[in-house]
Amino acid sequence: MTDDIRHDISPAPGRPQAPPLLIIGHGTRSSLGVAEFHELVDLVRKSAERQVVPPAAVAGGFLELAPPPLTQSVAELVAAGHRHISVVPLVLVAAGHAKGDVPAALERERRRNPGVTFDYGRALGPHPALQAAMDTRVDAVLDRSLRSETMLLVVGRGTTDPDANAELAKVARLLEEGRDFAGVEYGFISLAEPGVQAALELCRRLGATRIVVVPYFLFAGVLPDRVVAQTVAYAAEHPELDVRSAGLLGATTELADLVLERWSEIQGGDLRSNCDTCLYRTALPGFEAKVGAPQTPHDHPDDPTHPHGDHAHDHAHGHGHGHGHGAHDHGHGHAHA
Repeated sequence: MTDDIRHDISPAPGRPQAPPLLIIGHGTRSSLGVAEFHELVDLVRKSAERQVVPPAAVAGGFLELAPPPLTQSVAELVAAGHRHISVVPLVLVAAGHAKGDVPAALERERRRNPGVTFDYGRALGPHPALQAAMDTRVDAVLDRSLRSETMLLVVGRGTTDPDANAELAKVARLLEEGRDFAGVEYGFISLAEPGVQAALELCRRLGATRIVVVPYFLFAGVLPDRVVAQTVAYAAEHPELDVRSAGLLGATTELADLVLERWSEIQGGDLRSNCDTCLYRTALPGFEAKVGAPQTPHDHPDDPTHPHGDHAHDHAHGHGHGHGHGAHDHGHGHAHA
């Protein structure tokens, strides 16, 4: 990790403090996306100063593709004297990364660091703050007077987890309620249907003449760029339509406050996760083999135990990992990993 993103994570004297917060991102090869992640971690650290009982420290690390690796962030917290760590996955929906990859990585860190425990929070969305942020991004490219004549298309990552894909439909519906748009549809950039261009075509066939594509992504990366490229290509093929692209959610104070809200839920034991349609607990049609299937964490090229050298493929291309994990609790409830 470079010096410009190092931070003091030692316990501060003289003030009551709760367990430290470790924010875990997936990782990306986009330097801008990495910078935005670190910007958010800094914003969370600043927002935490306003807490009555703040986290003893705020740190961030990645599952793969970018430094610092999760194992380094954990090691630095442990070296600073922290033995009980609260973890928030920086993901919008609880798919394979949140349900499996992060808990498996934390289990690996628990074994590497005897006596250290982790409490695991829930995914960021859906949440009113995220809906409000998307609404603001739409305002940046569309005058409010045009809302009743405009359809939105919310585009998410896509995954092999049907429960997670259903969350995007919920996000789209919540964005539609009470905001006076002509309608809100949804689509995916990978691994699930409809794809971006198919969803745009659906909007056209429903009568839309103006469409705003709203990417449901936090930061810059391969997949958000692909959403824009496919949107531009479709618009070029349909000059009769007014097709626009809204911005990403980005590193904002509101997002930092949401991360801290998820951390606060951990401290109060209030996680409210719904596992009724989780493919790792419930035999959903076509996904029966996922129930209780064992999982292993991602390998990070900067992790000293990484066995394969440079990662052979870039998961930023949209691999929605649906690996099941042995003793699969995926952190639901106030569970120790």
